[in-house]
Amino acid sequence: MNNVATTQPAKGPRPRTSLRTLQAELKRLRQRVEDLEDLRDLNEAIARNKGKPLIPWEEAKNDLGIAG
Repeated sequence: MNNVATTQPAKGPRPRTSLRTLQAELKRLRQRVEDLEDLRDLNEAIARNKGKPLIPWEEAKNDLGIAG
């Protein structure tokens, strides 16, 4: 006896997806891809700089011209 449940595809008309919905989904997916690319770049930079001395915060602020 087979214990695997099978499901039948839903019958009837498929719900229509609006162009606005598709645009919103595409925008969300593009943002997600950009976020993942940024994370990959950050992880590569962390690995590349592992063991290198860090720049003190006061020196970094001065180099960037940030008053503080």
